[in-house]
Amino acid sequence: MQFSFKKILPHLLVLLGFISISIAYFSPVLQGKEIFQSDIMQYIGMAKQQKDFKAETNEETYWTNSAFGGMPTYQLGAKYPHNYIKKLDLTLRFLPRPADYLFLYFIGFYILLLTLKVDYKLAALGALAFGFSTYLIIILGVGHNAKAHAIAYMPLVLSGIVLTFRKYYILGFLLTAVAMALELVANHFQMTYYLLFLVLILGVAYLVDAYRKHILPHFFKSVGILLLAVVLAIGLNATNILATQEYAKESTRSKSDLTINVDGTPKEITSGLDKAYITEYSYGILETFNLFIPRFLGGGSYEDVGTDSASYNYFLNLGATPLQALEQTKQMPTYWGDQTIVEAPAYIGAVVLFLFVIGLFLVKGRLKWWLLGGTIFSLLLSYGKNLGFLTDFFIDYVPFYNKFRAVSSIQVILELCIPILAVFGLVRIFHAKETAANKLKALKYSTAILGGLALIFLLFKDTLFNFAGANDGFFRQNYGLQFVNALVDDRKMFFNQDTLRSLIFVLLAAAALFLYLKQKITKTVVTIMFAVLIVFDLVGVNRRYVNTDNFVSSIKVNKPFQPNAADNQILKDTTHFRVLDVTSGGARASYFHNSITGYHAAKLKRYNELYDFHIAKNNMNVLNMLNTKYIIAQDDEGVIFPYTNPDANGNAWFVKELVRVPDANTEIVKLDSLNTKSVAITSVPGIENQTFNLDETASITVETYQPNYIKYVSESREPGFGVFSEIYYPHGWNAYINGELTPHTRVNYLLRAMPIPAGNNTIEFKFEPTIVETGSSIALASTVIFGLLCVGGILFFFKQKTN
Repeated sequence: MQFSFKKILPHLLVLLGFISISIAYFSPVLQGKEIFQSDIMQYIGMAKQQKDFKAETNEETYWTNSAFGGMPTYQLGAKYPHNYIKKLDLTLRFLPRPADYLFLYFIGFYILLLTLKVDYKLAALGALAFGFSTYLIIILGVGHNAKAHAIAYMPLVLSGIVLTFRKYYILGFLLTAVAMALELVANHFQMTYYLLFLVLILGVAYLVDAYRKHILPHFFKSVGILLLAVVLAIGLNATNILATQEYAKESTRSKSDLTINVDGTPKEITSGLDKAYITEYSYGILETFNLFIPRFLGGGSYEDVGTDSASYNYFLNLGATPLQALEQTKQMPTYWGDQTIVEAPAYIGAVVLFLFVIGLFLVKGRLKWWLLGGTIFSLLLSYGKNLGFLTDFFIDYVPFYNKFRAVSSIQVILELCIPILAVFGLVRIFHAKETAANKLKALKYSTAILGGLALIFLLFKDTLFNFAGANDGFFRQNYGLQFVNALVDDRKMFFNQDTLRSLIFVLLAAAALFLYLKQKITKTVVTIMFAVLIVFDLVGVNRRYVNTDNFVSSIKVNKPFQPNAADNQILKDTTHFRVLDVTSGGARASYFHNSITGYHAAKLKRYNELYDFHIAKNNMNVLNMLNTKYIIAQDDEGVIFPYTNPDANGNAWFVKELVRVPDANTEIVKLDSLNTKSVAITSVPGIENQTFNLDETASITVETYQPNYIKYVSESREPGFGVFSEIYYPHGWNAYINGELTPHTRVNYLLRAMPIPAGNNTIEFKFEPTIVETGSSIALASTVIFGLLCVGGILFFFKQKTN
């Protein structure tokens, strides 16, 4: 077999083009700047302790004490042994962040279109349409990196599946295995779960096609090969998957032991998240038109309306200076949709949507129905509570659906499907076997549908819409009717501007195709024109929300929190304790201290419940048992100071009484008034009421305190029962008394406790999760198997070529 540089040259040029475009869009990275992402700032706060521990000891800790009293680091960027697929992922992400994710968007989609037999020029065009889809750029702006990471590998997974069904069994198997492994290494299981839906829809399309063509054996053979590939991919990610599965059982994503709410009312019993929480971010049905017109509903929650706005004139009329008015208009609540908060509209692109509609007319067979099915499916489910009967069915009956929130994010499926069908719409326009009459008919209908829709909106907007937002009543009450009227006028301004904008793009796209069909311009010219139109359209919207203003110096990204006077004073205390910061939210306190707050989407279930029932109400009994020595507060003059809590229980203590209560409800309610210094309560089965002869000299003191290891020394003349101000987690924490493994239990809803013999004792708690060792062994074995299969596949490929 001869190597042909000429064949791969176009793909190399496309690759270089993707690299250049990715860097160009995020050009501040060339100056050493980094994008400031709010979610990543919180992650840095949460993960600082484990990273510092790694730097000091060269040891990975799978537990942190810096947030929520303590929690596993499995979802905080923990590094696992033999995770070689992660090394491959890091190799692929060689560009500076976030250009690396944009490059992955491009290259994954490009490969998918190539496997679908699309010419490389149109494949590159499609990659630009997918990569610059507004939602995919917005999530990079706010720091949803794991989500972007998982989305970027979706097309690559589909590529492996397509190749397998096209009877490239070996190549399909290997690509599916590695792509699925990369998808899982992104560690955003919600996106992977949504991908599964699209794969199932694709599978149904192939099954129907196989039945019609009488090739069912091939279909089931392909499915078997793909299942083996997925199993291997899971093996390559075994440690993370097993650890996540273990943690999920103890997290807010699992069934609660409580049957009451904070106010005592009956609690909705669910095996996952509450429906209200799942559907909090539900896409409004009217918001569907955001896919076509970016600021149809006002854009993001807060927009810069500029000096030509009614709001600007409103502030001038109030007496503001031009500079003051300009500042006020930079963050106006223009959004008037149903969602709680929106960073930006999920704009697909008028040109892309235009080609998608053409594809609906010209593309036939399983490809069309797969992509259309995926689009409609994801759109309907994204409506959430606005299409309650469907969402409720999925929450109640579809496995794992109730483990994820923000249902609107399932639109990533249509953001993948629409550009594919759009490209195939252009493929059919260029196809010689498609009649000119059909092409012209599709062009006319598509122009009439989208152009007509835009015209209707422009002409009848005041009849169709009231432009009233959910919070306008609040604005009217607090700022007056004139403010709301100005706000409505600005919403109409945005509506007019972007509707006209989309109409123009549709007409330009239609004109380009019309000229091609009339043989006035060539296929190459049309391709270039559409590439320019798509990039100009999408990038023009994207730059409103993610641009050079999002980039700051590296130091601000890597050290996003600066200590205040209160932090500096607390940091002088070398003992071990926890801090409650009531002056700020998120992970700021976790960056400096062992905090009882933090920022995470999947907290420990029992801790979250304790927070809702007691910590949020500043219940000092509970704060004391968590060893909250300092409370960062703010006085009437705005000065931040640390209040020292002299009543904190300390790191560990002996109690006089252990009380058995019947259930979790009783246990959490009794903490409201429980004297945690002398009494411990538990609902753990098998434990009975006990009293202890506690001598006044009895003590438990801490000698060594690390995230994954704590050493105490106890002194007592009588046997006693010790309570430790550490979060109970049943998987991995082992207790040792004088070197001997000793069982410990849970008291006070989530603290560790255990009987302690009389005399002087050394008590050690070690976090030794067996799941890491087990998973790492599976990952190593899977890597070896995959390596052997790759070598075998390559040898077979070359053997076939030489025969």
